[in-house]
Amino acid sequence: MTINFNNVYIKEVSTVACKDEKEGNFGKLYDKTYDDYYAGCKTFEQAEIKMINDAVDTVIKKAGTKLDNIDVIIGADLLNQITPSAYASAQLNRPFLGVYNACASMCEEIIVGASLLQNKSISNVLCNVSSHNMTAERQYRNPVEYGCPKPKRSTFTVTGSAANILTKEKTNIKVSSVSIGTTTDMGVTDIYDMGSVMAPSAARTIYEHLKETDTSVDDYDLILTGDLGVYGKEILSVYMGEAYDIDLKDKLEDSACIIYDRKKQPHVKAGGSGPACLPLVAYTDVINRMKKGELKKVLLVATGALMSPTMNNQKLSLPSISHAVCLEVVR
Repeated sequence: MTINFNNVYIKEVSTVACKDEKEGNFGKLYDKTYDDYYAGCKTFEQAEIKMINDAVDTVIKKAGTKLDNIDVIIGADLLNQITPSAYASAQLNRPFLGVYNACASMCEEIIVGASLLQNKSISNVLCNVSSHNMTAERQYRNPVEYGCPKPKRSTFTVTGSAANILTKEKTNIKVSSVSIGTTTDMGVTDIYDMGSVMAPSAARTIYEHLKETDTSVDDYDLILTGDLGVYGKEILSVYMGEAYDIDLKDKLEDSACIIYDRKKQPHVKAGGSGPACLPLVAYTDVINRMKKGELKKVLLVATGALMSPTMNNQKLSLPSISHAVCLEVVR
């Protein structure tokens, strides 16, 4: 389902990241970086809470506003009961909505936030997502201390947090439309093969967005997916052609494939993953290129695997969801 908007703009964005991301392709563009996974805290979970608060503080300062001017905060992360976002919200003391669509949460937040802005009483919505390699790996697979070897198709959870402020106030970047994805389950059970799990849902959402907005691939300067990884990106390209007869051409890029320098950082395997993966690319390189006029119309497609440790242990297949957000430069 696609929704068009005429009064939703991005006021400002912020990004904070850890050491692996700092050493990646966009390390110089992040607003703040940390030298270790603890970020000065006692536990990894507390470090993720700190990252959220740092991202929120940064975006507020960059926007030249105050937290009191934010009507609603929307938060998302990967952990059970989205506890990092919940704990951070207690410190922020603003109306809070916690959402969860795994690694598709960034676009889900923008969809919810843009919809809230249609209410006359709401003028500014802050959206924040986070993920942490150590907390996610401990929950979904095995603690890294176990030293379990991973296959080449596996991805590496991004450690970082990103925030944006959505507003009715006109800026140079507009949220022109969004597409709510449909849950897709292709029967994949491999918890390491997230590319195969999520590529079909990404294809379905892209197809439906193009159809419902009466646009083609050529109408976009960039179609940026979230965290399919190198193998998932290839699957998406092939699947789009075979299932929908659409050639994504050279317009397709995947955040997971470019956030790290995979030659210098072989431990990331097929690339990045996690809710923070897409925004750490979109809110740095992509937004900067849009402000310079190099990109005028971008389709962000956040991809998420809707799994849990309980269901994984029951050997059930992994459903996935993808949501799309179209950003356009306004002059």
